[in-house]
Amino acid sequence: MKKDDAGLVEVEDGVRAITGANTIITSVDKIVNWGRASSLWPMTFGLACCAIEMMAAGAAHLDLDRFGIIFRASPRQSDCMIVAGTVTMKMAPVVRKVYDQMPEPRYVIAMGSCACSGGIFKTYSTVQGVDTFLPVDVYIPGCPPRPEALIDGLLKLQNLIRKEEFSWSRWA
Repeated sequence: MKKDDAGLVEVEDGVRAITGANTIITSVDKIVNWGRASSLWPMTFGLACCAIEMMAAGAAHLDLDRFGIIFRASPRQSDCMIVAGTVTMKMAPVVRKVYDQMPEPRYVIAMGSCACSGGIFKTYSTVQGVDTFLPVDVYIPGCPPRPEALIDGLLKLQNLIRKEEFSWSRWA
């Protein structure tokens, strides 16, 4: 910890504390992004075998709640969509409609080889990657990926959220 001329101590990157007082000085971006990253509510969209691994990640043994990640079943309450499994051409418009119902800012995680690239299914009825109709933020490859891989992908998404910069003031 370094102390500067004004008596402020650098606690974290961009967060300073006044020594001897219960005061923290930082930007609005850091506080808002910390709150958004610490309360990530993914929309579960399990389409195939990857959904079993997604459920295992949220179960008691691995416990995503300790990271502030709580699965939601409503797109209106979610800020992240985990597309787990094979997306067919018939299902793609439904996935897109659910994505459009989510509030901004929203994020997408493609879980499994089928969601990332179509997997082994090179057929007319399978979408060759979710990124053809959704903007994907984090890719988690594997067939199916382990629950630990999903946790790692969610932690990477939290790091992306912490680094975002917005103009929270209407005068900025």
